[in-house]
Amino acid sequence: MSNSNSLFPLLILTLTLTLLLPTALTLSQPKPIQALLKHLDSKRASPSVQEAAAKAVLKRLLPECYVPSFQFKIVPRDVCGGQSCFLISNYNSSSKNRPEIVIKGTTAVEIASGLYWYIKYWCGAHVSWDKTGGVQIASIPKPGSLPLVKDDGVMIQRPVPWNYYQNVVTSSYSYVWWDWERWEKEVDWMALHGVNLPLAFVGQEAIWQKVFMDFNISKDDLNDFFGGPAFLAWARMGNLHGWGGPLTQNWLDQQLALQKRILSRMLELGMTPVLPSFSGNIPAALKKISPSANITKLGNWNSVDAKCRWSCTYLLDPSDPLFVEIGEAFIRRQVKEYGDVTDIYNCDTFNENSPPTNDPTYISLLGASVYKAMSKGDKDAVWLMQGWLFSSDSAYWKPPQMKALLHSVSFGKMIVLDLYADVKPIWKNSSHFYGTPYVWCMLHNFGGNIEMYGILDAISSGPVDARVSKNSTMVGVGMCMEGIEQNPVVYELMSEMAFRSEKVQLLEWLKSYSHGRYGKAIHQVEAAWEILYHTIYNCTDVIEDHNTDFIVKFPDWDPSNTSSPLPQAHLWYSTQKVIKALRLLIDAGNNFAGSVTYRYDLVDLTRQVLSKVANQVYLDAVTAFRQKDLKALNLHSKKFIQLIKDIEILLASDDNFLLGTWLKSANKLAKNPQELKLYEWNARTQVTMWFDNTGTIQSKLHDYANKFWSGLLEGYYLPRASTYFDFLLRSLREKENFKMEEWRKEWISFSNKWQASQELYPVAAEGDALAISKALYEKYFGKKNWKKNKYHFETSGKRVLRFTQ
Repeated sequence: MSNSNSLFPLLILTLTLTLLLPTALTLSQPKPIQALLKHLDSKRASPSVQEAAAKAVLKRLLPECYVPSFQFKIVPRDVCGGQSCFLISNYNSSSKNRPEIVIKGTTAVEIASGLYWYIKYWCGAHVSWDKTGGVQIASIPKPGSLPLVKDDGVMIQRPVPWNYYQNVVTSSYSYVWWDWERWEKEVDWMALHGVNLPLAFVGQEAIWQKVFMDFNISKDDLNDFFGGPAFLAWARMGNLHGWGGPLTQNWLDQQLALQKRILSRMLELGMTPVLPSFSGNIPAALKKISPSANITKLGNWNSVDAKCRWSCTYLLDPSDPLFVEIGEAFIRRQVKEYGDVTDIYNCDTFNENSPPTNDPTYISLLGASVYKAMSKGDKDAVWLMQGWLFSSDSAYWKPPQMKALLHSVSFGKMIVLDLYADVKPIWKNSSHFYGTPYVWCMLHNFGGNIEMYGILDAISSGPVDARVSKNSTMVGVGMCMEGIEQNPVVYELMSEMAFRSEKVQLLEWLKSYSHGRYGKAIHQVEAAWEILYHTIYNCTDVIEDHNTDFIVKFPDWDPSNTSSPLPQAHLWYSTQKVIKALRLLIDAGNNFAGSVTYRYDLVDLTRQVLSKVANQVYLDAVTAFRQKDLKALNLHSKKFIQLIKDIEILLASDDNFLLGTWLKSANKLAKNPQELKLYEWNARTQVTMWFDNTGTIQSKLHDYANKFWSGLLEGYYLPRASTYFDFLLRSLREKENFKMEEWRKEWISFSNKWQASQELYPVAAEGDALAISKALYEKYFGKKNWKKNKYHFETSGKRVLRFTQ
């Protein structure tokens, strides 16, 4: 091995002994699943196309000089004992200009995964992706000196067939504004991380437009049916209609063209895309066109005054013949537009919408009808369903109801996503979904929030426990986060579980991860990550982790009501231990000049620590208000405001924490001033007030998709906090109760104006992240803390020049 660090030979040995298991220990699949896999294989691109696609990934990943060092080849499953696998070996030839490493795989995804594992575990390097899809690689050996693989090489099999990716709402929280340039990088990321069953939801509104117009529904009718770009996920699920719209024809055409490029690349790489299907969500106009159809008007969904302007959508009962007719038409229209690219279709008819009765016979008939609509359009259709309903509405979905739905189709024709298995696994209490094939999934993130959080123990062991348990019907692992682009360590580990047959020894894994991520093995970094593993990344309180830090999710309550308990932000670890981890990471900083991965982690951890400080400061402020201590209230309110300003400067030092990039990506898709205005409003609204509000009542979903982004702190959260504390201070001075309604009225007015504005925010980082983090650590945790000393930044713009008393 050319890498001198002793960790990597040990890790390779561990891989050889524990990961590269013989075929006999791999979970054998029932005949219907084997038949499905064989049928899906017949749809894949030819070996030459896949090999070329894998080589293209290599060219986009590494400098051109590395391309001759690798040889790729597609092999049949028989080479892998009937399973999917990749094989890494040395190129046995003494000729000049020869490749160094040969990577074989059953698909291009397997080859790309093998390439990535080779880079990580044989080269000791790490590949990272930033918010804009940029790629950074730490310390890979030069061509001609790549590390050799021992003996005859290694083979790594998938213990289960599939690695699923995305949630139905990721399309709105994270990649709503992506163009092909960004999507190309994401599909590369999928391939390198072993994703072979990705959700492909882009562009479906253009398909629906064509289908519904065939049922005499006009474009004007669809304007009040489709949501705006940033809210399409919830319009698709029937939660809302029209909010944020109308969509322009340019948007529809643009997204359809984008979807075709996405699907083409997925197919070249040997992936099986999951396409949408009909769930019963229909435009209101269909009720007039087909008055005899069994159509139900659903209730209010998070509207502040229970009015139906934006919610109360219409659901066509699956038992109605029209349901099958529309469902078939939609599947056939997709096949016409995209070709015969898949047999797996997502449908979540009952997601947060319970059937009108709990009669198992009725539920079984509904399930059969949903599947009939798919199979009429594609005779080989397989229904993939999110299992979220079994968790979110557990009071309704008791064993008889679950069995009725799960057994409403033939075995092998339904696959369930155990969507929240990292926290609340359904398989354990349902006898493996009563025999239905399922995918063990990590949900992890709600709302696309930025919060350091995870359960590494559950990720490293949960899929293994599910797979090896008695009568297991597990057929895959999956990542079903609501929003991406945060907590890279969590997604790195979870993606590896697609190829791991045994539980991960996390302390050793984290040493390898941090070494590869930063390019060096530094003891302070290893110690910091050990602390983070036992604290931030060891959440076991079974609480859904929406970020509730008070800066970004400001409590909407009346502090004058002393009978009300103080609000509590989610906290599951010792803050003192995490502050120590931050100190260790800062101390190692001089070793990582220029490392974008180190900078990202440092900024994120500093932000995490300071946001928890701000939570306590807020509570101190409202406690002082309740105790009528004007001096203390003034002190704590100023400290809270200062924390926002300091975190703003911190976040501005890294490209991954900028509001400007989110807004710029939205504006980039606009073709005219009207679209520019619409897209910017959508982008701003989703991350702030989110949904329906009145002049005096905030949206029930306000701050649901909150973000710690530079620009958002300065332009939105800071004015909100300043106004709030002004109201508190005025109340004490005038000896009055907090004027809740006046506060809301002023704040909501500001929020609505901000959402409708179009001022520019920076799209490039500014400032020295290490200098800023050091300064903030000394300011808030040093021996000379801010209560006794006056610290301030000397800046040019947002670039920190020095930090002085």
